[in-house]
Amino acid sequence: MARTPPDAPHRPEDQTYDSSPWWAGLGPVGAVVLIVGGVAWAVWSFLRLPGDAQGQALGYYRASRLIAIGLVIGGTALLGWMRNRASGTPEASEEEGEPADG
Repeated sequence: MARTPPDAPHRPEDQTYDSSPWWAGLGPVGAVVLIVGGVAWAVWSFLRLPGDAQGQALGYYRASRLIAIGLVIGGTALLGWMRNRASGTPEASEEEGEPADG
């Protein structure tokens, strides 16, 4: 693949842009991390420890945003897991092949 010289005209049709939000690919582990981080931020603001927001309400607002995003991601992951489980995807057939205890 030939490199484009630096003085070549800019062609925007050759570029792709990711329009998804920053939290779109976090998954269930990222959701838990966001929720725990939001709770920790709220406790930090409540105790007025050094480094918190200038106004206590601003700290609570930022913490609530983290918690809300975490809950949305976690809920979406849970609904996807429940949907796959209910539809009987091949993941469930792997578990059926194992011998039962006793």
